[in-house]
Amino acid sequence: VFICVLKGVRLWEEGKSSDTQKWSSLEHKGPYFPPEYEPLPDNICFYYDGQPMKLSPATEEIVTFYAKMLDHEYTSKEVFQNNFFSDWKEVRTSIQERKLIKTLSKCDFSQIHKYFVEKSEERKNMTKEEKQVLKEEASRLMEEYGFCLLDGHREKIGNFKLEPPGLFRGRGEHPKMGKLKKRIQPEDVTINCGQDSKIPAPPAGHRWKRVQHDNTVTWLASWLENIHGRPKYIMLNPSSKLKGEKDWQKYETARRLKMKVDSIRKQYRRDWTSREMKSRQRGVAIYFIDKLALRAGNEKDDESADTVGCCSLRVEHITLHRRLDGQEHMVEFDFLGKDSIRYYNKVPVEKQVFKNLKLFIKHKDPEDDLFDRITTVKLNKTLNECMPGLTAKVFRTFNASTTLQDQLNKLTTEGMTVEEKILSYNRANRAVAILCNHQRAAPKTFEKSMQLLQEKIQKKKEQIEEAKKELKEAKKAHKDAPSDKSKKLLEKKEKAVQRLSEQLKKLQLQETDHEENKVIALGTSKLNYLDACITVAWCKKHQVPVEKIYNKTQRDKFAWAIDMTDENFQF
Repeated sequence: VFICVLKGVRLWEEGKSSDTQKWSSLEHKGPYFPPEYEPLPDNICFYYDGQPMKLSPATEEIVTFYAKMLDHEYTSKEVFQNNFFSDWKEVRTSIQERKLIKTLSKCDFSQIHKYFVEKSEERKNMTKEEKQVLKEEASRLMEEYGFCLLDGHREKIGNFKLEPPGLFRGRGEHPKMGKLKKRIQPEDVTINCGQDSKIPAPPAGHRWKRVQHDNTVTWLASWLENIHGRPKYIMLNPSSKLKGEKDWQKYETARRLKMKVDSIRKQYRRDWTSREMKSRQRGVAIYFIDKLALRAGNEKDDESADTVGCCSLRVEHITLHRRLDGQEHMVEFDFLGKDSIRYYNKVPVEKQVFKNLKLFIKHKDPEDDLFDRITTVKLNKTLNECMPGLTAKVFRTFNASTTLQDQLNKLTTEGMTVEEKILSYNRANRAVAILCNHQRAAPKTFEKSMQLLQEKIQKKKEQIEEAKKELKEAKKAHKDAPSDKSKKLLEKKEKAVQRLSEQLKKLQLQETDHEENKVIALGTSKLNYLDACITVAWCKKHQVPVEKIYNKTQRDKFAWAIDMTDENFQF
């Protein structure tokens, strides 16, 4: 039975959403629009070719987007610079701006950059009273826009604030980095609410693009973003009943795969020797999705980044090695995956898979499709025939959760401290992140924080040395002249050494965890691919406070798992 906990109240499967109707009543205030652009002070100038230049408000606003990022590595990239300059040219309103500004290299944003750095410092140095005013305003906005009434329950909204305009960054080497994310207007927004609810009022002087009453979807507002032309939504908070129910169902589907996976694996192995090329390709593709947790890969327009998944791999994305690194039948993968994150991996495959791959690439050019007889749609249709609801993503969720469960069982042993258990959990989570290729750039603050940690460790070692000297002296004093006083002093010094040693061990565990986590993103798998019941059961079984693994937001999101899982759960 699915449970969702909201503010201490259990919402059982009352009005459980069906595949069609998700809610009966829905009322909300609509999105919160960011404030309009505030022009720069008159004494802050943009310079072109060494000369100060007054810009129109629309042009100046875009200049501030770039100026704020001057100290970021993005603005040093040619693709970012070209995209920014191209989009900036399109919005210049005055003839003078269009005529004069021809080259980005002659633009001087330094004074504007300095102005925003100073503003940032001012915010950091606000008084307690000034910060309280901002906090109260944020609370007011949350109360007004951050909640909706869904089937009579007050539910939190996830992202009620519309994103302000700015420059698109993307991840990895995205070809659209630097392009202008335009300001969203009420005329761009479709509102979704209950038929009998009060329709949210648009900002003064504006109107909504459309108002609809569709209870088969769970979003509250929608618009098209201009970078990719894709719809974006205001959704319920992950802690909401509908979101929790959807999460639980997702992991239950992955758990059902556990019962079917052996027969599916037998089938795709049979396909490897099929007389039909389509079946062979499908068998190898499903093998990759199963073994390597690859995404299926979806068709996209030509202007998007050159990202691929399993079904859209090209010949140039793999290299076959009869023998490599002491192993046979090795496949070297090198391609851009989701969000332009590079996927690079060298893996041994079964002999028949290797033979099939040689067959698939025979007489093909590097830019030809590796799997030219199958598509993502057909692959998912085949998976759905194996098990209702099965897709490549379900396979990814299943393998991620299975990996976490197996690693936790392997890495957690009796007698561990809580800190050692947390390190084991993070290592298990890291194994999943590596499987799913969840990378990140090393944080800007990494070196500084690591240095501070190492300084703490060194200081703690010095304290231990000093404490050991004092302990040695206390032992000698007690031996020379035993007394209750000398005995108590000896015990005190022994406890001090023990306490400092435990503190050192904690710091060293933090250092190890920090270093191992440098370029791996643990959050994505923890939030989206790992059945929360695994984590909750592990916490309960090994007496690790769940707060050590999940922060407040994550505990709200996984309230259903925390409430319904006991320590004996195994994925």
